[in-house]
Amino acid sequence: MFLEATSAISLQGSNLGLLLNSASANSFSTPSSCNLSLLSRSSSFSSLALSRKRDNGFTGYALSETNSMPLTGVVFQPFEEVKKDDYIVPIVPQVSLARQRFSEESEAAINEQINVEYNVSYVYHSMYAYFDRDNIALKGLAKFFKDSSEEERDHAQKLMEYQNIRGGRVKLHSILNPPAEFEHVEKGDALYAMELALSLEKLTNEKLLNLHSVADSNNDPQMTYFIETEFLQEQVEAIKKVADYVTQLRMVGKGHGVWHFNQMLLHEGDGAL
Repeated sequence: MFLEATSAISLQGSNLGLLLNSASANSFSTPSSCNLSLLSRSSSFSSLALSRKRDNGFTGYALSETNSMPLTGVVFQPFEEVKKDDYIVPIVPQVSLARQRFSEESEAAINEQINVEYNVSYVYHSMYAYFDRDNIALKGLAKFFKDSSEEERDHAQKLMEYQNIRGGRVKLHSILNPPAEFEHVEKGDALYAMELALSLEKLTNEKLLNLHSVADSNNDPQMTYFIETEFLQEQVEAIKKVADYVTQLRMVGKGHGVWHFNQMLLHEGDGAL
């Protein structure tokens, strides 16, 4: 509230008129006979009323607020907003209570990506079983592919948890039977398996980019952020790592060099994909 004070000062024996004096940068003084039309011109005072008070020769005008509406004109009325259909809490047991701005297309795309991760995990698990055989006995490669299988399965679980967080429904699809043999006449089993792993990592990355596109086209920034932070960076790093392994296996050939490469993975392994 502004306090407006005016004073009319009479000086004895002289006719000096009226002296105007400002009390502060946000107040002004005016004689009681002054036209106060300036107040009405300012939108800041449009909701204020004047009250007059006399005391010891001073005439004071107090501005009191008559309208509590903010000057911006913007009013948030939560109890009216929540009446909209978008915010009504469902009462049907089969309907998610948490779901908000989560499209059916995004829900279906996440279920497809879960299937991709499980299929890749299944292939890596088969590779682990192959290299762990007693007549193959490349324990380093077996360890690498076992860790990789668990990593892809963890990715599937992350997607399942996210689906539930957003109010979607997890629907698991069929998983294809992976090959059980990875021997290759020209390349050898180690190089053949690692090249297959590189192709699978690139395929997974492509599927993740498609999932990101679905989220973006449905204006779902939270889902795009989830994919970017949880998967995309890790995926390109995995592609680079496996590409290095393919190059190294191509250099060492099928002989004794594969055993040394296997030992490197066994004792100095970089972890999973």
